[in-house]
Amino acid sequence: MEPTLHFGSDQVLLLNCILAIMIFGVSVTLKPADFSRVVRAPKAPLAGLFAQFVLLPALTCAFTWVLDIEPTLALGMMLVAACPGGTFSNIMTFLARGNTAVSVSMTAVSSVGSAVLTPFNFALYANLNPNTQPLLQSIAMNPVHLAGLFFGVLIIPLVLGMMCGQRWPAWARRTEPGFRVFSVVTLVGFVVVAVGQNLNTLMSYLGVLVAVVIGHNTLALLMGYLSARFAQLNEADTRAITLEVGIQNSGLALAILFTFFPNQTSMMAVAAFWGIWHLISGGLLSWLWNRKPVGEVSRVE
Repeated sequence: MEPTLHFGSDQVLLLNCILAIMIFGVSVTLKPADFSRVVRAPKAPLAGLFAQFVLLPALTCAFTWVLDIEPTLALGMMLVAACPGGTFSNIMTFLARGNTAVSVSMTAVSSVGSAVLTPFNFALYANLNPNTQPLLQSIAMNPVHLAGLFFGVLIIPLVLGMMCGQRWPAWARRTEPGFRVFSVVTLVGFVVVAVGQNLNTLMSYLGVLVAVVIGHNTLALLMGYLSARFAQLNEADTRAITLEVGIQNSGLALAILFTFFPNQTSMMAVAAFWGIWHLISGGLLSWLWNRKPVGEVSRVE
């Protein structure tokens, strides 16, 4: 029987506020040029966005189907795969000596596009997989409420963050690191407390969970890398795209789960462990790449 995590409306609201603060904090350094750069120099960002929103969700569906992964774990993987790039991908790219401008542009565009593409990809591939289709159809998900969640925790904070950053640029540069630290510490703390309520039950399939998430994250990193190589991009762009695709916005996945799937502990465990593991894998990859300079690459201004 699927273990149950119990969340009150106050806890869900708190998580949504944390995610909104995280998006706001990251967005204060975004500029309109980060969006227009995709039009001016589209090759690298579009290759990355194709891997992010087309290849990764499709291959995740195939991965879970072929390996016959337990439906709730598979749904968690599909939801994470459908989410946009994570907020720490830009920092990881900078540390990896990658093209930070490409990473920032991808984050900006994918965050806005996820309002449509995340629910579309999740519903599409969860229905295509015959193992997850019955479970998805048994869960009621109000599309109006879902749209409200995206605008409340993603789009509105992003727009407000950009506006504040444009109005007070010195303040934005000074406070943005603090926003990142506050957001990740608070989010990890919330996940630890929530999962800790059913730790004994979760331990019963911890080995499978760890294997599934590590394998899935490796697939994401590989998809980013191979997409960049197929597009014949330079090393700096390749590093940026690899990290952007491999670091997903698991916080958004958790917000969706706590709001619409409060009884699906396995799905939450996938998103929660993803949020921890992708920082480890991305950090290790950034450290390795940092030791291999690629020459002068773009940085966020």
